[in-house]
Amino acid sequence: MVIGLTKKIRRTAFLLLIGLTGAAVVFILNIILGSVNIPLSEIFHAFSASDDKTVYHKIITDIRLPRACAALIGGSALAVSGILLQVFFSNPIVEPYVLGISSGASLFTGMVILIGFRLGIVALGNTGMFLGAFIGAMAVSAIVVIASQNVKSITTLLIIGMMFGYVCSAAISIMTAFADRERLASFVIWTMGSFSGFSWQQTILMYLVISPVILLSFLLSKPLNIMLLGEEYARSMGIAIKPFRAALITVSGILCAAVTAFAGPISFVGLAVPHIVRLIFGTQDNRIIIPASCLYGAIMSGICDLASRTLLPPYELPLGAMTSVIGAPILVFLLLNKRGKDGRF
Repeated sequence: MVIGLTKKIRRTAFLLLIGLTGAAVVFILNIILGSVNIPLSEIFHAFSASDDKTVYHKIITDIRLPRACAALIGGSALAVSGILLQVFFSNPIVEPYVLGISSGASLFTGMVILIGFRLGIVALGNTGMFLGAFIGAMAVSAIVVIASQNVKSITTLLIIGMMFGYVCSAAISIMTAFADRERLASFVIWTMGSFSGFSWQQTILMYLVISPVILLSFLLSKPLNIMLLGEEYARSMGIAIKPFRAALITVSGILCAAVTAFAGPISFVGLAVPHIVRLIFGTQDNRIIIPASCLYGAIMSGICDLASRTLLPPYELPLGAMTSVIGAPILVFLLLNKRGKDGRF
């Protein structure tokens, strides 16, 4: 038994090392590949050159480096947000996008972008976009939580979340009819999802918001494991269910809002990555799943962002479409392979 436990620990450590290495490789590829391919040796030369106005230096430091950093932390945030919601609802097919949380964040961010200038909200800049996304995410989250208290069927709950997503989409369509043409163009591009055009200010703000929240999520991993055994058992273990639920929704909403505010609505990462990690690691232990999802979520987001801008240059494909195209086949393959081995998911 001890030998089996040691083998499992070694396997977990090995898979985490693969995730860390993969994230580093994807990060480097996002810097060197693009419309202008940069040799790996030129990266160090660009930073060490006495003339910091070289072409490579500008491309790396002003465009690709902040974008690559944003893609990694954004993928981590969406993956962890999906884990929290799946544990909260005891359902493996929920994520911020499915439950309409991303749509709520998009609606309020759209208000800031399309009509915020009339109310003076635009003066808040990045802070205003984050606040709008956070309010929208939390508003829909609160509605879904209330509905979950009165609805027993998970299918009904998912339909409610989808309906709120449709309502938010309808509200956005109405706003676009009265929006300024220039702002409308920028909003349409934003809705496609992309880490393009990220500034260092936006990237730093994302890290300042997301990093401590992900750390908090990891600190919640033990009560999350207890919640897997049911609310009654969790209550018997001394967990205050209502405050804990509020904490989960708040943390998930912040992670979703921080990404949606700047990169737009990105689907599938929060749904696919937790599944992929659970199947690869063969465990439900959130002390392992959360850090692993951070790494593999960063990898998936980085790969999708790289593919979106390199597959059909000079055109850039919507990031949300790439996450579905790349993530869905991987998830289906892993699920079918798992079923083939032990006859169950």
